[in-house]
Amino acid sequence: MTPRFFHAIAASTLAASWLLTAAAHAQTSDVSGTITLSAYSGVFQDKYTEAVIKPFQEKFPGVTVTYFGNTASSVMLGNLRSQASDVQTDVVIFDVSTALIGNKEDLLAPLSVADIPNLADLLPQATVQEGYGPAVTFDNLVLIYDTAAIATKPESLSALWDPQYAGKLAITAMPSILGSGLMVMTSAMLGEDYTQTVEQSAAKLAELAPAVQTFDPKPDSYTLVINGSVALATGWNARAQYYADLSAGKLGVVLPKEGSILQINTINLIKGSKNEAAAKAFINYALSPEAQAAFTEAMFYAPVNAKAVVSPEATARTVSGQLDKMLPLDWAWAATKSEQWNQIWKRQIISASN
Repeated sequence: MTPRFFHAIAASTLAASWLLTAAAHAQTSDVSGTITLSAYSGVFQDKYTEAVIKPFQEKFPGVTVTYFGNTASSVMLGNLRSQASDVQTDVVIFDVSTALIGNKEDLLAPLSVADIPNLADLLPQATVQEGYGPAVTFDNLVLIYDTAAIATKPESLSALWDPQYAGKLAITAMPSILGSGLMVMTSAMLGEDYTQTVEQSAAKLAELAPAVQTFDPKPDSYTLVINGSVALATGWNARAQYYADLSAGKLGVVLPKEGSILQINTINLIKGSKNEAAAKAFINYALSPEAQAAFTEAMFYAPVNAKAVVSPEATARTVSGQLDKMLPLDWAWAATKSEQWNQIWKRQIISASN
C-alpha cells in the first residue's frame, strides 16, 4: 500500500488546467449562502471547526457553515434517508462503508475534478468510488490502555484475551466499523482468510465476550480508560493520540504487531443540495493541502492530499508512516458483508457474554 499520487487525466492538457483555474477562481469570488455539514460530534467537531471550518469561512466570507454533529455514521445515514424528499443537509462526513451504502441508495451526488480541483492531488487510497465523495481523513484501529493499571505496554492483539484483564475490557461492537475491523484483525491473528470465512474469528471473539465489561462504551472507550473504569479497549488512533495528550499519558496507544485496518472517512455532496456551489467550495477546501495539514496537526488524522505538509512529530503519530502495517481490506466488499457480520456479532459474540 505504498502511496502514489492520483492524477486526473484531464489535468494533463492545457485546456483542462485552465478549467481548473477558472473553477477555483469562481469558487472564491462568487460563492455565498449557508450550508449544513453533517459530521461527527464531540472532539471531532471542536477540532474540525477550528482547523477547517473557521479558516474556510475566512477565505469565503460569504458562506456560513452550520455544523450538525452526530454520534455515528449510521445516524447520519438515517437522517439523509429521512430527508430524501426535502434535503436539509449539503455535505456529510462519514465512514466509507456508510458512504458506499449512500451511493447505492442514490443519496449522494457525484464529484469531478472540474468541480473539486483538489481531487487531482489525492492519494490513491482516497478514491473511494469513481465520481463520488473521496476520503477526507485516514485513521486506523488501535488498542488503548490505562498506563496506571498496565505497567508493560501490550504489543499484540492477543492481550485482549489475557485473563488478568477479565471484566476490564471495553470493546466497540458492530454496527460500528470498529467491530468489523476487530473481526478482520482477529482473523489475521489466527491466520484465517476473512474473505472466505470468519468462523474462527467469531469463535475467538465469543471466547472473549465474558471478559468484556461493555460492547457499547458510553460515553466512549477513551473516557472509560482515562477514568479507570476499564484497563484495555479498542479505539481509533487519531482520537487515542488526542486523549493520550489530554490525559498526560494516562491513556496509552498500541498498534498491534499483527497489523491494523485503514479507516477512511469520506466527504460527500448530498444529492439535491440547496446550495451546491457553496457545498462544492467547502469540499474542495476540506481536501486542500492547508486544511488537510491543519487537521492532522490538530487531531492526528492522516492527510489524504499528497501535497499536505505536516510536521514530522504529527506524522509519526498518524497512520501515514505505517501503511505497510495495514491489513488489506476492500471496504466495498466489506459493505456487502455488513449485515451478515452484524448478525454474527449479535447472535454469537455479544450473546456469549451472558
